[in-house]
Amino acid sequence: MGGHALRVCVYCASSDGIPAHHLELASAVGSGIAARGWELVTGGGRVSMMGAVAAAARAGGARTVGVIPRALIRREVADESVDELLVTDTMRERKALMEVHAEAFLTLPGGIGTCEEFFEVWTAGSLGMHDKPVVLLDPHGHYDGLLRWLQGLSEGGFLHPGALARVTVVREVDAALDACAPARR
Repeated sequence: MGGHALRVCVYCASSDGIPAHHLELASAVGSGIAARGWELVTGGGRVSMMGAVAAAARAGGARTVGVIPRALIRREVADESVDELLVTDTMRERKALMEVHAEAFLTLPGGIGTCEEFFEVWTAGSLGMHDKPVVLLDPHGHYDGLLRWLQGLSEGGFLHPGALARVTVVREVDAALDACAPARR
């Protein structure tokens, strides 16, 4: 990782109607990334939590990269303020580019799209396809049911204990950012 800015990919909600505390969480993450002199990689939308994390990161001076499929430019309202906006043809290309551009993955509350992104990078990491940190930030218990289900999978023999250990679950922003850069502490 050396002397360059750590590039953190943040997965989070991009839908309407998100409670204010989740938007505040996204803003705090963006501000924290900027305060550490890091770069932000997002899904390229400027609405909801995705927009809040990017706006806060930019406001703090962080470089931002957005990756958005052509079909979602209007729906997620492409963030034209990013330093670099990469437009893909498919969701699979989007996720691949986000993974290539990031050195750590931080998941905030979200829906099925956020879960899909989280599971994909977590699975790849647990299979040894990358060694990048995978962090789940959940201060309000959004993922408590999912985490109980995953523990049950492990107890039932369907999930290797090493796979569970591959994800860092935290409740505080600073702890999440620390977990994104274990070698930089």
